[in-house]
Amino acid sequence: MGSFQESIKPDLVGWIERQSVFFVATAPLQADGHVNISPKGLDSFRVIDPNTVAYLDLTGSGAETVAHLRENGRITIMFCAFEGNPQIVRLFGTGRSIHPGDEGWADAAGLFPHYVSARSVVIVEVRKVGSSCGFGVPLMDLVGDRDRLLTWADAKGIDQMPAYWAKKNATSIDGLPAID
Repeated sequence: MGSFQESIKPDLVGWIERQSVFFVATAPLQADGHVNISPKGLDSFRVIDPNTVAYLDLTGSGAETVAHLRENGRITIMFCAFEGNPQIVRLFGTGRSIHPGDEGWADAAGLFPHYVSARSVVIVEVRKVGSSCGFGVPLMDLVGDRDRLLTWADAKGIDQMPAYWAKKNATSIDGLPAID
């Protein structure tokens, strides 16, 4: 049986920061809407304090997370231990996104390496932390980060990213507004 806390305990911060992948889950309010789960990697996650985390949202082919956060704010972030002792940690909370040009963008983006593909920083106010065993999660070796997104965005250039976002990330697959 898992355990729940109201905040991220200090002994968990280092474990979270050592994970090379995490998963973000959101959903729209409409009953027939699509639940979205997105894998995230690279150097894109920070624990700000026991009840606040942030991650760098890099350009993708969709923008479900941002659209769902705009509509209802609900978000869960999950980490799994793929090496060492088995463990799963879920951060349940409410999120919002800060975009280039928004107030607070420079400070939020400054928490992370500069990536041309950065389209927002998602800030999550954590209200519950769940830990469970993860006995069924496989052991895996990390070969390395993929750089395809980074090289694609670098080749496109920072000036062309807003046009891409307008074309590919303006709405979610359920028609919710996403990236302005």
